[in-house]
Amino acid sequence: MTHTVPDERLDQAQFETDPLADQTIADILGPWETPALAATAADIAADFKSHWDRIDVVNGVIAQWCDNASLDHWHTRLPADQQEIADALRDYVSAARMLPDWAEPAKIARAEEIFFDQGVLSCTLLFCASLPECYVVPDLAEVLHTTGQLEQRTDYRIRSTAAMVFPVMMRGGLTDPDGGGIAQVLKVRLIHAMVRNLVLRTSPQEAAALRERGLALPVVPALAAARGSQKMHHALFAHGWDMARGLPCNQEEQAYTLLTFGYVYLRGLRTLGVGLDESDELAVLHAWNVVGHLVGIRRELMAFTMDEAEALFARMQARGRAQPVQPDPRPGLADALFRNLAGVIPLAVAKPFPLLLSRRLIGREASRDLAIDGPVAFASRLLFALLMALVRLIDGIGRLFSKDFSLARLVTRVLGYHLLTQLLMDQTRPLKLPQGLLDQAHGMMREWGSDRRAPGWLNALEDRFTVAGPWSGRART
Repeated sequence: MTHTVPDERLDQAQFETDPLADQTIADILGPWETPALAATAADIAADFKSHWDRIDVVNGVIAQWCDNASLDHWHTRLPADQQEIADALRDYVSAARMLPDWAEPAKIARAEEIFFDQGVLSCTLLFCASLPECYVVPDLAEVLHTTGQLEQRTDYRIRSTAAMVFPVMMRGGLTDPDGGGIAQVLKVRLIHAMVRNLVLRTSPQEAAALRERGLALPVVPALAAARGSQKMHHALFAHGWDMARGLPCNQEEQAYTLLTFGYVYLRGLRTLGVGLDESDELAVLHAWNVVGHLVGIRRELMAFTMDEAEALFARMQARGRAQPVQPDPRPGLADALFRNLAGVIPLAVAKPFPLLLSRRLIGREASRDLAIDGPVAFASRLLFALLMALVRLIDGIGRLFSKDFSLARLVTRVLGYHLLTQLLMDQTRPLKLPQGLLDQAHGMMREWGSDRRAPGWLNALEDRFTVAGPWSGRART
C-alpha cells in the first residue's frame, strides 16, 4: 500500500522542528534579551558576547566528534568551566545516536556499495541536481541566502555538503565505530537547531506552543545589523523572520532536503539512462531515511518507494512555490553555484555543461524557479545536445552486446572528475572532515579513477580526458 502524507500533516510540519536538538541549544545558550532594532553589528557582537562564546565552545566540542566511536569519550576531556555545556551535549548524543529499530543493516550496506560503485556519478548529481533542487523552495533558500555561504563562499558550502554525504555513505558510516556517518549527522542536526535559535532569537518550541494555544505567531523584526554583518551567526540573528509562514528549518523543509539526497539522486540516474533496479533504489532510499531519523525527521514524513518519493517531492515543491519570498533569493544562489562549477571546467565551450546538465536533471519548472533557463552560447548548447544524443544512441546499441556498457557513465565521470579534483580533492582546501575520515574519503576517490563496470578500452578512453591511474587533487588542464 502506498504511503501518503496528507496536506494537513505537511501544514503542521511547517511549525514543527526538533525538540531534542532545540532544547539542547536552548539549554546551552539561555534566553536572548530583546535587541534594539537599530543595533549595529558591533552592538550585537558586544551585547551578546556570552552567547557567541558559548557557540564557540559548542563548535569546539563537536569538532572532537571525529568518528562514531569518539561519541563515547569526548566529554571527559573538557575543562570544568565548560562542564554544563558538556553535560547538555552528552545527553543529546546519548538520545540521538541510536539507529531506529526499523533500520536494516543489509540495505544500508548495499547503499554503501552503490555509492562506491556510482561515486563519481553521485557527486556529479549532487552538484547538478541535489543542490539546485534544495534552492527551489523559497523559505529554505532564504535561510541559505542569509548565511551568505552560497553566494560568497560557494565552494566551501559544496565541500561542507560533501563532508556530510561522504561519511554517511562510505562503508560502515552508519554501522561501524570506525565510520563517521553518525557523528557527522549529529553535528548537522545540532547546527540546524542553532540556526533556528538564532533566527527566532528563542527556542522554536516556545513559538510552537503559541500556535498550539491558538495565538498568532509574531514577526521577528530584522535588525539594522542584517545589512552589515559579515559573520554568519550575527547575520542569522539579525535577519528577522515571519513565523506565520512556518518556522525555519522546519520538519517539512528537512524532509524535502532529505529527498534531494536520496530520491533526486536516483531520479538523476534514471534520467541519464543508468538507473538502478528496484531493490537497489529501495536500499538507497532506506539508507537516507535512516539518516533522516538521525537528523531528527519524523518517519511519517519520509518516502519509502520511488513512487511515494516522486509524489511527495512534487507536492512539497508546489507548496513552496505557493509561498514566494521577496526579494527572491533563489536565482542568486543558483548563479553562484553554476559560476563556481563553470570555473573548474577547463574547456571554454564546455563551461556551461554543468548548468545544461542541471536543466535536464531538474526539469523546466525548477530551472525557471532558479532562473537558469536563460540563453547559453549556441556552440555550447549544440555541443551538449549532440553529445547527449550521441550518448543515448551509442548506449542503446552497446547494451545489445553488454548490459554494463554505458557511454553516459563515461561522459558524466569525465565531468565529475573535474568537479571532484577541483572542489573536493584539492589539498589546499580539504573537505571539512577529521583527518582519518578525510584519508578514507580521498582513498575512495582515488579508486574512482577506474570504472569497475566498464570494459578496459572504455577506461582507456576515459583516461584520455582525465588521467591514467588513481585520481589526485590536481585536475588535467
